[in-house]
Amino acid sequence: MADIGFIGLGRMGSRMGGRLIDAGHTLTVCDVSEAAVGELVKRGAKRAKTAAEVANAAELVFASLPSPNVVHDTVLGANGVINGTKVKTFVDLSTTGPRVATIVHDALAKKGIASLDAPVSGGIKGAAEGTLAVMVSGPRAAYDKYESVLKIFGKLFFMGDKPGLGQTMKLANNLIAAAAIAITSEGMAMGMKAGIDPKLMIDVLNVSSGMNTATRDKWPRSVLPRTFNFGFATALSFKDARLCLDEAEAMGVPMVVGTAVRQMLSITNNVYGPDSDFTIMAKLVESWAGLDPDKK
Repeated sequence: MADIGFIGLGRMGSRMGGRLIDAGHTLTVCDVSEAAVGELVKRGAKRAKTAAEVANAAELVFASLPSPNVVHDTVLGANGVINGTKVKTFVDLSTTGPRVATIVHDALAKKGIASLDAPVSGGIKGAAEGTLAVMVSGPRAAYDKYESVLKIFGKLFFMGDKPGLGQTMKLANNLIAAAAIAITSEGMAMGMKAGIDPKLMIDVLNVSSGMNTATRDKWPRSVLPRTFNFGFATALSFKDARLCLDEAEAMGVPMVVGTAVRQMLSITNNVYGPDSDFTIMAKLVESWAGLDPDKK
């Protein structure tokens, strides 16, 4: 069993960290939330005050953080991973985009520290159950060394040796997922305005060519019951869409539909707040359609 560090114990990180403990690994953890740290300490984790302290205690350090800037500062700042004395491999499970992944990789490489970007998809449920899709890129030797540990989180996909390929894959995935919500919201609102029962619509769509991740999973679990609690914050989805379009523009890839999806997420974020669930986009479209969005 390995001595592992974990930085960032939010809704995803706390569950992934818990899985590492359950697998028998010694875990040193750090987070801005004392309560989040305390929960894993109760389960046997060791407490660290800074990212550098985590990197002093473990050869393998994971991070699950909310934004590129936070990742950059956590890894390369004065109290960052880069200043740790024991760390040999850093794995970023966050969604940061390929540019930050490359910057982190290059800076850590100068210190002899391997870096893997390994963003994940599958939500809170997948993090808890170990069924995430893990999109990994970076040095193959580092991936091979810790493949068995990464498998604790879910199904692995090695995207290539080039830093940032995992991030590019994740950004494309998240934009497509948000697009499915956006177009399903519009189609559902049209049917509901005409008088079709929304559950019946979902039943039809899920055996028809309109079936997608939103109709198959998000509507039954979060929209139809009007809970809007699928488990992914609007602000995070909006951040991912912005990152994706920024990267696409830099690469010369047109994203006409993606631009509309980003705008939908921006409006949803402004109307319902950054902590709302991204499935609440359906409620926004219903209100625009003149439907009663609070009717169950």
